[in-house]
Amino acid sequence: MSINDPLSPIRLQLMWDRLIAVVEEQALALMRTGFSTSTREAGDLSAGVFDLDGAMLAQAVTGTPGHINSMARAVYHFLDRFPAHTMKEGDIYLTNDPWKGTGHLHDFTFVTPTFRRGKMVALFASTCHVVDIGGRGMGVDARQVYEEGLYVPLMHFAREGVVDRTLTDIVAANVREPVQVVGDLYSLATCNEIGCRRLIEMMDEFAIDDLDRLGTHILEKSKQASLEQIRKIKPGEYKFSMRVDGYDKPIDLVATMKIGADGIDVDFGGTSGVSAHGINVPICYTEAYASFGVKCIVAPKVPNNEGSLEVIRITAPEGCILNAKHPAPVAGRHVTGQMLPDVMFGCLHQALAGGVPAEGASCLWNLSALGGPGRADGDPAETVNAKVFTIMSFHAGGTGARPGKDGLSATAFPSGVRNVPIEVNETISPIVVWKKEYRQDSGGAGEFRGGLGQIMEVGTLDDAPFAISAYYDRIDHPPRGRDGGQNGMAGRVALDSGTKLRGMGQQTVPKNDRLIISMPGGGGLGNPRRRAIAAVADDVRQGFISAESARRDYGVAVNDDGSVDQAETTKLRAIAAE
Repeated sequence: MSINDPLSPIRLQLMWDRLIAVVEEQALALMRTGFSTSTREAGDLSAGVFDLDGAMLAQAVTGTPGHINSMARAVYHFLDRFPAHTMKEGDIYLTNDPWKGTGHLHDFTFVTPTFRRGKMVALFASTCHVVDIGGRGMGVDARQVYEEGLYVPLMHFAREGVVDRTLTDIVAANVREPVQVVGDLYSLATCNEIGCRRLIEMMDEFAIDDLDRLGTHILEKSKQASLEQIRKIKPGEYKFSMRVDGYDKPIDLVATMKIGADGIDVDFGGTSGVSAHGINVPICYTEAYASFGVKCIVAPKVPNNEGSLEVIRITAPEGCILNAKHPAPVAGRHVTGQMLPDVMFGCLHQALAGGVPAEGASCLWNLSALGGPGRADGDPAETVNAKVFTIMSFHAGGTGARPGKDGLSATAFPSGVRNVPIEVNETISPIVVWKKEYRQDSGGAGEFRGGLGQIMEVGTLDDAPFAISAYYDRIDHPPRGRDGGQNGMAGRVALDSGTKLRGMGQQTVPKNDRLIISMPGGGGLGNPRRRAIAAVADDVRQGFISAESARRDYGVAVNDDGSVDQAETTKLRAIAAE
């Protein structure tokens, strides 16, 4: 077969690369047209192209695993409801069904069929998180999904190019930020349209009439490459459990991982039951983050698509917190779901005899602030004239130390979202961030130090109280170190006046007071006394750790000028060795 053949192996690889470029442009179009800060600034979204059977062929690098991997399942639900042969050019479909989309009502998933010369050739899908969907707002206090906002089933957004204005009017009437939310819906439709255009251009350029051969090539090569990596791991059964805070009582996340020649099976039997509050996880989101955790260690370089995902099989008993059924509240499903890569790392650490990071803060520590009449507890007269605002700003603690490297400070893993610049939220609301800095000594000590968390001090310019919707974990159960590394520092939420706040639930920041959010650090990896002395001294000079921690945890005496007291250090490390 010659290189000039449209379906030669070389040209298939070129088309595969081009397909990834197409979906990356699709994702960037969503960011550039998005109205909400979560889409525009943080990249809390996903984009991908699918074959006519609903298999994901390529996904954009831009986006989050929770959106991408659950969206991969969502397209099958759309095709069940709207078979491909019934779709027409100009049709656009949407839903925010947590069980058929990406896990909670705040995420809208859009699906658009692509037609070339009158024939349907592919589907493009995209997802983003909208700033508000009505109900109680973004939070974990609800007892049923009905309280969490407007529930839109799988339906048309547009028919043959004509948008359903009744739908957009209903959405606008039920949310607190109608311009942002409806604007994001149009952005989702727009980015899919960009994907459709670029795919048609690609098909014209490469002179192909369908994606059948290319799709088969992509899925078979990805599956085989993933299996090759899995077969390098010692086969067997590995178990791991992790306890996290939960809303009102601890949650145990329990996994059994079976590694064999035909793939990896993970079962979450033994995991705690559903919560009465909105930290439950639909199975689609459990699959998304558990499979991502496995891929990070086992086959990180294999492109993410249906072929590579097919060999990682995830199950969880119905009724456990990782397979919550309708109408369980699920708005804060990420609080629990984003812990799952750490659980997968715990299993793989046994299978690989190391080679995985320590535990990190993992779940996001977002600032979700709400202002205006009726949003805060207390005297209604204090908020009657307050400015109405709803903001969600993405922030994170530290990641666990990595084999051969320190953890990343104030970095969102596993979600991958970016921080929303504080200036953006200060421009669109009366919120003021008075302080935002690394949290000294928060990274767990180790030969490789855990990443640092951060401290934020938040107030408002309004002479009025405001509310926060807290969904924070790792306060009672901090990230654990590994292989002799120490735990990361636990998180804390409090008022500047001294009152300690809960990690979960909507709470009020009184007027003239400030909110102090102290985010957890990642766990350390390896014996701290084996950390290079120069690295410890540099950490002290940078302010990452205190001189007290250097002496206590690492056995390194650092002078006030940042130099190392060699004699004292030798003495401290000799004592530790005994």
